Amino acid sequence: MRNNFSLSDAKKNAKSCVVATGILVTRFGTPGRRRFLDYLLGTTVLATLGAILYPIFRFISPPQIVEAAKNSVIAGKVGELAVNAGKIFKFGSKPGILVRTPTGDLKAFSAVCTHLECIVQYRSDTKQIWCACHNGQYNLNGQNIGGPPPRPLEEYAVNIRGDEIVVTKS
Repeated sequence: MRNNFSLSDAKKNAKSCVVATGILVTRFGTPGRRRFLDYLLGTTVLATLGAILYPIFRFISPPQIVEAAKNSVIAGKVGELAVNAGKIFKFGSKPGILVRTPTGDLKAFSAVCTHLECIVQYRSDTKQIWCACHNGQYNLNGQNIGGPPPRPLEEYAVNIRGDEIVVTKS
């Protein structure tokens, strides 16, 4: 026996009803179960993608670590740095360079090249601070004298406390 209830009758009726195929039809004639299952499947797919992509994004992006600003650090011991020699030390989150000049004076600068932020080093043969990335050269006052660096190095103040060399931002 066939059910004579048609889709046009369901549209006319304000209530939801079951058609011969067994699909729930709402008052606007759209299949309610199918819409609900599509919605459920779509949100499940989005939630799964979010659960996969969020840890990948967090792994790729570096953490936001706020480091306390340091105004002075101990760069080394007085006897550890020979005449006409240089030493890299950590000044907060950036490196610094401590140089004992051929006359015996101690000078300290930021060890970050002002061109492309490479780490500079002291060359005792030329008595200069040198950047190996693009052959940037600085004199012992931190002034750029050759190569592409646009600005001089940031200079730090050097003090001796007992047998320790203390470097301070000036």
